[in-house]
Amino acid sequence: MTRSHLPPSYYIGLLSGTSMDAIDAAIIDFSSHLPSMISAHSHPIPNELAHKTRVLYRSGKNEIEQLGQLDIEWGKLFGQAVITLLEKSNCTRDNIIAIGSHGQTIRHHPHGKTPFTLQIGDPNTIAMLSGINTVADFRRMDIACGGQGAPLAPAFHRHLFQHKNHDTLVINIGGISNITYLPSNPRLPLIGYDIGPGNTLMDAWCRRHLNRPYDENGTWAMQGAVNLELLSQLLKDPYFSQVPPKSTGPEYFHLDWLGSDDSAPQNTQRTLLELTAQTICQDVVRLTKTNHTRVLICGGGARNHPLLHRLKTILGACFSVETTDQHGIASDWLEAMLFAWLAKMRTEGNALDLSHITGSTQKKVLGGVFLGSI
Repeated sequence: MTRSHLPPSYYIGLLSGTSMDAIDAAIIDFSSHLPSMISAHSHPIPNELAHKTRVLYRSGKNEIEQLGQLDIEWGKLFGQAVITLLEKSNCTRDNIIAIGSHGQTIRHHPHGKTPFTLQIGDPNTIAMLSGINTVADFRRMDIACGGQGAPLAPAFHRHLFQHKNHDTLVINIGGISNITYLPSNPRLPLIGYDIGPGNTLMDAWCRRHLNRPYDENGTWAMQGAVNLELLSQLLKDPYFSQVPPKSTGPEYFHLDWLGSDDSAPQNTQRTLLELTAQTICQDVVRLTKTNHTRVLICGGGARNHPLLHRLKTILGACFSVETTDQHGIASDWLEAMLFAWLAKMRTEGNALDLSHITGSTQKKVLGGVFLGSI
């Protein structure tokens, strides 16, 4: 298969989220307005690598040495994910214009005197292993422009889902849940920010008590009951009432944040599921401005049927709650598609206006380019 037989708009998106359950790798075709997924691959992450990476979420001994080593380890793993994806798809590197790699976030501190965000997964290594130009480090330019570096997804959501007949809310439930408000009037600004914990607390609780990476389909959570006292306490956290722009991560929402809880472990898991549902629904209602608003769910949380059921139950008949799958975009792969799209934006030199999302003060082209071939 040669490039001449394919549209010249194939990009690869790479993503490892806060859950670190796998690397999402996807080949995306942008030859038409609605991008299509040519091939996808879920690449396993070794448990030891995931554990060592979580240690870097907080300060500790020998951090710089660990950081340097893990940066290369992740770069090699991302590179291998690309090679395996190409083998599965029967594509060659000559078919791909560029790779967009998010990297693995280890710190996200967008506040204070020196705000910063840090993702590892050396793009030089990815480019050399794959032989494909690699675009990475998307978030730090936004921070340099006064933004928070996150979330970036709302700009892509606008490209995919803005509709002239009704407002749309897109909820991505990854490790952190984030929301995008897309007004039907294209002259109005879109709004996007991080809501709070999506799957990150549930995943961490599941690892601690079941030694599993996540609670598949929310089965364990549904064996428990909501601890109303704990839920009330968690909902009082000031982050939830903070005015956007705002972004967060597991550096803030970690198991120590829960405090002490004497409930049975499954009750805490059920309470964490309810926390995710309640915080999402609160912001859906807060942002809704018309009676014609649809709510689209994507991310790993879209596969958690009890969570999806709670969202539909809380929001009731006032909202149409669907997954993005029902609109032609695979909910599991949307974020990988996002970073393929960001690679396309960088390759074409397109600046993004994130002022109403991250608080950035100017439009800017995001990402650095690392050459895989000359």
